[in-house]
Amino acid sequence: MPWSPAITAATVIFDNDRYLLVKEIDKQRNAPVFNQPAGHLESGETILEAAIRETLEETRWKVSILGLLGIAFVHNSIGKTYLRHTFLANPIELDKTAELDSDIISTHWLRLEEIVALSDQLRTPIVLEAIKWHRSGVTYPIDLFK
Repeated sequence: MPWSPAITAATVIFDNDRYLLVKEIDKQRNAPVFNQPAGHLESGETILEAAIRETLEETRWKVSILGLLGIAFVHNSIGKTYLRHTFLANPIELDKTAELDSDIISTHWLRLEEIVALSDQLRTPIVLEAIKWHRSGVTYPIDLFK
């Protein structure tokens, strides 16, 4: 059987020196963890549409995608591999009527030092790595995906 990683889209949302993270249940650890809004690419949608949809479903925030921060393979504790596309997004509007995904406990706007202090509670090391990508100032154009 050929190897095929799951394709995911994630967003790094930065505003007023803070990053938007979700607190969610990690089913493998059966514990709450912090993550960027992220989820699977669904049939018929583009990776950019997936990033926007997942962000709304997990945070209630409507966002615009500014660029690509990076692409990485992420391996979980049970051997599943994900090809994670991480985008930089600008928050546009909080939709208070939108329902959060059932796995989401809460959303948090956190400063970098607060996220570093939560390192042992991050879903995977890619959460902090994606923030480092943002802080490096390198963003790739979204036309790569058109």
